Amino acid sequence: MIPMAPARNGTRQTARLVAGQLRPGARVGTALRLSIGFAAALSLSGCQSMYEQSYQPNLSPSSSPQIVQEVQKDDPRAQMGAREHPRIVASYGGEYHDEKTERLVAKIAGALTVVSENPQQSYRITILNSPAINAFALPGGYLYVTRGLLALANDASEVAAVLSHEMAHVTANHGIERQRREEAEVIASRVVAEVLSSDLAGKQALARGKLRLAAFSRQQELQADTIGVRTLGEAGYDPYAAARFLDSMAAYQHYSSADPNADQSMDFLSSHPSTPQRVELARDHARAFGPDGTTGDKGRDYFLDGIDGMLYGDSPQEGYVRGRTFLHGGLGIRFDVPDGFQIDNKVEAVMATGPGDVAIRFDGVADTQNRSLTNYISSGWVTGLVADSIRETKINGMEAATARATADRWDFDVTVVRLGNQIFRFLTAVPKGSDQLAPTADLLRATFRRITPEEAKTLKPLRVRVVTVASGDTLATLSARMMGTDRKLELFKVLNAIPAGQTLTPGSRVKIISE
Repeated sequence: MIPMAPARNGTRQTARLVAGQLRPGARVGTALRLSIGFAAALSLSGCQSMYEQSYQPNLSPSSSPQIVQEVQKDDPRAQMGAREHPRIVASYGGEYHDEKTERLVAKIAGALTVVSENPQQSYRITILNSPAINAFALPGGYLYVTRGLLALANDASEVAAVLSHEMAHVTANHGIERQRREEAEVIASRVVAEVLSSDLAGKQALARGKLRLAAFSRQQELQADTIGVRTLGEAGYDPYAAARFLDSMAAYQHYSSADPNADQSMDFLSSHPSTPQRVELARDHARAFGPDGTTGDKGRDYFLDGIDGMLYGDSPQEGYVRGRTFLHGGLGIRFDVPDGFQIDNKVEAVMATGPGDVAIRFDGVADTQNRSLTNYISSGWVTGLVADSIRETKINGMEAATARATADRWDFDVTVVRLGNQIFRFLTAVPKGSDQLAPTADLLRATFRRITPEEAKTLKPLRVRVVTVASGDTLATLSARMMGTDRKLELFKVLNAIPAGQTLTPGSRVKIISE
């Protein structure tokens, strides 16, 4: 979160990004709130194919994606993957390096490669440093899996189910048709790169364009499901893991939605099989290997060993979300959002959405010109600025300025604060006529403050911790140890795939989230 770009570039970036998200007719709360569910749904209902990687079981971490076999450099598909790799990594917070976790994924991918449709296909696998739940592939053998997906999985066979599905897209050459669609968007991508003059912003925008185009057709998804489950079973893994993990992703999508009862439909899902359909088909394919529970290895123990201690949620570089509070030790700041709001800490900015379609965006830029903040607000990066609304002010002892703006069906409050050589920016958006603009913006300003070095030292990232259920432990006692959420029991049950009515068995192992 909060890439610190020069102010000249960063201002243009924000204006364009805001315009793209708060388009006429959009429901702000729904559009932003669904960003979390959308990430989960990519794997759930329409995966993306991006990069292939090959793994060796005894792999050690490196600064580049791990290689199972040497990628054929004269293969144009591999060249495309190599070209796009930096952009994808940038849009997902970089690579996640942990020797134990990398060896785990290497072991799983290596077993699948041997029995895949094309054992000669080389793969490059990258663990992305993102809490999003996602996995995808690109032609040429580039595979990606996020640490968020690894945290949701409960055994090696579930991760194998995801990777075998992505490998199936590669071996079935599904990316060829998609590449034709990508070529049709080259001009549009160039325009985006020019509009978003920040180099990082341009890379992120282009990467997001690739992600959108990565969606496969309904037929291709079902074909990849068929091949994936067959590969899963032939590799000796539990073939029913694909259906189990689809259920887990659906449960997490429900949990992460601000309003679980709201309409969660998305245009993206309209061209892909529904979740119930895919789950049932995955079970049908698995039955070819035998009844559920009688065939294949789940690999639970070595999987849990491999993710024990893995980073969970936000990384220190992007700050932390703790309930309604955002804190960043490196930048030395914190602020709160109102009750009922959900914070989404993205690479490019912190987003928050709440009742009544109210949305908040927070980011920062480097202050290279040291001009007055009133001049900064009026320098052209705010669309629809109401010029006579600009005011100088102080926010908890820091120089600041505020203004109002209006565009289409939305009203905005713009607040900028100078701290050292950085300018932090809040943009609050409400539907025209809403009475929530002033109360929301006022709370942000009132709670935005510096944190002390002592406070910064207390900030620690959350991690996946694997614990053994002791005699007397219950769902309530173990979930009470969860950190980073107010809905401890719900998240505990989702992360451990515990259905309603099930109790814990002493001696079994479960995941909790703590520092």
